[in-house]
Amino acid sequence: MLAIGTALMCQPELLLVDELSQGLAPVLVEQLMERLQTIRRQLDMTVLLVEQNARMALEVADYGYVMENGRVVLDGTPARLRAHADVAEFYLGGAGARRSYRDVKQYRRSRRWYG
Repeated sequence: MLAIGTALMCQPELLLVDELSQGLAPVLVEQLMERLQTIRRQLDMTVLLVEQNARMALEVADYGYVMENGRVVLDGTPARLRAHADVAEFYLGGAGARRSYRDVKQYRRSRRWYG
């Protein structure tokens, strides 16, 4: 919160928050996300959230990007990203049978990520 407060003192138009949940208890992460949403609404500020916890990030996002190896492989609304089979399997834990990421790599074969 101190880092976010310090950044807000500069009255930015864009607030970049990197790994908000890293190393924090789930209760604290939930409180921080609520405060971040309040800041966004009250100050009418754009917030760029970089987060590995995809489930949490998609709950608060207006738009999202999936990056792999430094490249954007899929983007869209949270509903679109949640509905994508590969996002659900690899990032949201919604898979039937477990597959190895190494065996899949369909974004290289058929660029299915982009569809």
